[in-house]
Amino acid sequence: MTFFKNCAFSSLALLLACSPQTPKDSLAPTSTYTEDWQSLEKVKIAPDWYQDAKFGIYAHWGPVSQAFVDMDKNEYLAGWHGMMMYGKEGIPNWETGELPKNVDGTPKPTSNYLHHKRVFGEPSEGYGYKYLIEHFKTDGFNAKEWADLFAKSGAKFSGPVAIHHDNFAMWDSKVTRWNSVNYGEKDISGELKKEIEARGMKFLGSFHHAFTWKYFVPAHQSGEKISPEDYDLYTEPHGYDVNMPSERFHKEWWAKLKEYIDKYQPDVIWFDWWLENMQEEYRKKFLAYYYNKGKQWNKEVAVMFKEATFPENTAIRDYERGRPNQIKIDPWVTDTSPGAWFYRSNAKFVEPNTLVDILIDIVSKNGTMLLNVPPNPNGAIPDVMKKLLLNMGDWLAVNGEAIYGTRPWIVFGEGPTRIPVGGHKVERKKLVYTAKDIRFTKKNDNEFYAIVMDTPKDEIKIQTLSTNFTALNNDIERITLLGSEEEIKWKRSEAGLIIEKPKNFPTAYAHAFKIQCKGYQETNIGGDEEQNL
Repeated sequence: MTFFKNCAFSSLALLLACSPQTPKDSLAPTSTYTEDWQSLEKVKIAPDWYQDAKFGIYAHWGPVSQAFVDMDKNEYLAGWHGMMMYGKEGIPNWETGELPKNVDGTPKPTSNYLHHKRVFGEPSEGYGYKYLIEHFKTDGFNAKEWADLFAKSGAKFSGPVAIHHDNFAMWDSKVTRWNSVNYGEKDISGELKKEIEARGMKFLGSFHHAFTWKYFVPAHQSGEKISPEDYDLYTEPHGYDVNMPSERFHKEWWAKLKEYIDKYQPDVIWFDWWLENMQEEYRKKFLAYYYNKGKQWNKEVAVMFKEATFPENTAIRDYERGRPNQIKIDPWVTDTSPGAWFYRSNAKFVEPNTLVDILIDIVSKNGTMLLNVPPNPNGAIPDVMKKLLLNMGDWLAVNGEAIYGTRPWIVFGEGPTRIPVGGHKVERKKLVYTAKDIRFTKKNDNEFYAIVMDTPKDEIKIQTLSTNFTALNNDIERITLLGSEEEIKWKRSEAGLIIEKPKNFPTAYAHAFKIQCKGYQETNIGGDEEQNL
């Protein structure tokens, strides 16, 4: 009891302590943003539509997808295949420059190199990364099917990985010849934008090409004969110790990004890491240009970032496969995947219940989930992924009221299962939520939701709602179970809010109870009252 009491009091105190501050998202946007942080920090980083959306989808697909075919059942390959495939003698440690060794002191090749050589051929003998690009197939891609599936999953924004570390543009580009029209004969981004927006979703593009500067360093050192005319793909030759990209690289990075903005007018741009290592002037140039374009298009746009790419008051912070362990005042996002980021022939996927639980925990702390879909090498979405997304959609069709358009309640939840430390990659610690784990969201001051993270065997006890605690001062008028017409029986006491187990539950996973309270009232004290004393 003491723990929950302290949580309720401390969280409420924190919220009240922060309340005099003006929330970042309530600041009015300026007429024009200039390329300096003082101007850019005036932006509304999280539009209302974004805060209401809660769930988005993007897809890791490109030439590298075909690298992970014909894998042995338990074979492990690193995700950065375009880098690791050149590790005939391993990939040097970035800090020390030392190569990995076998126990006997001989060079230790990467598993990606061994796999690539077995499936395709020796990289330095004509089977380098260009080979994968030249054999990229898109015959399984159908933008209508993708958009239909994303809409049925309950996603409110979606789009492609526009360009990954391999520098390959998944759009009809005029600034780089390495694109999906020249190699694949389809404008992936253009086709998706049309179908995604036709279904009422916002359009997203993600950009990972800042890391290209490091990604192809091993290609130059592998013995592959890279022509200077192909530096627009592989970058100019340089060592692992050169962190700051060249001016040419900066200009090419910006040209691709600007072209995408102008051509597709995305509602969301998401960035992977390494951008924080590039020149600050280019980062400010992008933000000012994109936010001003949004105003020109008469729509509010959003930018998501990792690491120290931007100041937190200029864009939305992302936690890769992670999340905070508490409510954050400013909105944030998690990018995660149900399995590996790209297709793998031996892929393993999490269960829908796991993804639903992660989504609930994220939303309770003021976050949004950006979920990855890894298509097959030819662009078709695997059946297992279709079933997973449709399961999520079925759950959201019943319980979406407790997710969409909500904001954090006074505390995010209670129960024994929680992330001990927030941050990136914390999903590596596998959590199994129980019926004793509760997460809260709210629609307004008089309506909030208690989401029970698993099907209970007995009555449900919510200790945070004890009459001894100050988390809920208003009287409860009514409790309903979303998706059910059954009358919910309950009582509230010093022990907490006790909800009698319903006879039936409308979904197989977590269950959302809607709690409606009486409105807050205060005594009117004035001259009229004085006359009666």
